[in-house]
Amino acid sequence: MGVNKKDERMPEERVPGEAKEMLKSLASKWEDVTDANALQVIPLKGAMTNEVFQIKWPTKTGELSRKVVVRIYGVGVEVFFDRDNEIHTFEFMSKQGYGPRLLGRFSKGRIEEFIHARTLSAHDLRDPEISVLIAAKMREFHVLDMPGEKIVYLWDRLRNWLKVAKDMCSPDEAKAFRLNDIDEEITLLEKNLSVDQRIGFCHNDLQYGNIMIDEETKAITIIDYEYASYNPVAFDLANHFCEMTADYHSDTPHVVDYTKYPGLEERQRFVQAYLISSADKPGDKEVEQFLNDVEKFTLGSHLFWGLWGIISEHVNKIDFDYLDYARQRFEQYWLRKPTLLGSSEGSTTANAAGAPTSAATTTAAASADPPTAATTTTTTAVTADGATDGGRKEEQGKESSPREKAAAAAQEEEERTDSPKAGEDGEDDKDPNGRGKQQQQQQQQQGVFRRFKRYLGFTNVFKRHSHSHSHSKSIDHIPPQEQQDASSAPAPADNAAAVSGKPT
Repeated sequence: MGVNKKDERMPEERVPGEAKEMLKSLASKWEDVTDANALQVIPLKGAMTNEVFQIKWPTKTGELSRKVVVRIYGVGVEVFFDRDNEIHTFEFMSKQGYGPRLLGRFSKGRIEEFIHARTLSAHDLRDPEISVLIAAKMREFHVLDMPGEKIVYLWDRLRNWLKVAKDMCSPDEAKAFRLNDIDEEITLLEKNLSVDQRIGFCHNDLQYGNIMIDEETKAITIIDYEYASYNPVAFDLANHFCEMTADYHSDTPHVVDYTKYPGLEERQRFVQAYLISSADKPGDKEVEQFLNDVEKFTLGSHLFWGLWGIISEHVNKIDFDYLDYARQRFEQYWLRKPTLLGSSEGSTTANAAGAPTSAATTTAAASADPPTAATTTTTTAVTADGATDGGRKEEQGKESSPREKAAAAAQEEEERTDSPKAGEDGEDDKDPNGRGKQQQQQQQQQGVFRRFKRYLGFTNVFKRHSHSHSHSKSIDHIPPQEQQDASSAPAPADNAAAVSGKPT
């Protein structure tokens, strides 16, 4: 299905001459660069929509080198997004102090600032401390007041991609992927998932390669806005959860492992961190409803990237098995749909194993872990510690646990640390590059992290496990296979330029 399309040219040959001239011009203005012509081109692995390179020059000190990032747009990928809109978004985010600065544009790509931070790995997404910071950053991203219409783009985008996929596919491919049925599925999702949804500016591709962390300040930076648009924010969280099943830097980057989908406790923790980042303590009902919405939007994520995979197979030259990736995403869609939408359809539907699932039980199942192809669908949501939803209701009304009491006792003392110190505010407007805003964002993220720890009364899980920047995740609620993966996780790479895993 996938075809090896690897570009065998030397890295220097893959950067257009127009871009090289711009790079030399930039370097000639930096006094510490010894030779503007002595640029070194380093391909960055994992990109699947564009080609991304780190460019660096030797400096007079010899200790550090000047670096930038060159992004060469993929041929034919404009079908996925409007490049002009993406550039406007990039420029807007840069001016607001988010992400890298735009240093130059050429006909087939652009030059970006190199961010001295570490791109996350697949394992980092499971680190509880990092996950809390990502959740807070997502909330911050979603409330950005971006120019343009504030309408949902998801459904029209899916229909447009479906049309393109049908035009590109052979009859056999279209039949294998059931493309003639997808239009009805999009309509079904739109009908069931368009009621009382929070709309925000969504990244729509928040996989680990699009997230960077400053190891010293713990500030999170979200990069690559090609697929960004206004959408239901539950879709963005759903897509992020689905991305936890992927590792685009493995020997089989197209393979997604749904046994690694985050369990209920992990999803609850993320949603709580997301909601509490607004400074308000979320209620149990709010968390439960939002969790259910997020789970249902995983269906939209499967269609989104399933169609993307089909189209990419026909337009992209990057070495990646797009069709098999698409097959896995569609497979999960059909497997999960009976459980997640059964109650919404108001009728008894068959689950993935063929057994009927009633409307009463499918609502509970929306918060349960998704099955893999080899498992059947459960009909009662069971929490990570083994209690059913019914058991939770019986426990309501009991006095606070020691953990909750400890959190309440610490609240008054820690509340003072959440507020900015005198003199911290009012400086950002003086910063012409908008970098002062990044400092403010770092302070806000630290405050969110403290509030979340206090809210849970659960500080131990967020302690760092070593001082070597290697993060081991809490595995109390993770399946045995995933515990093995966690224990053998490699140490994160050194700070590197931004590069995505899947779409960049």
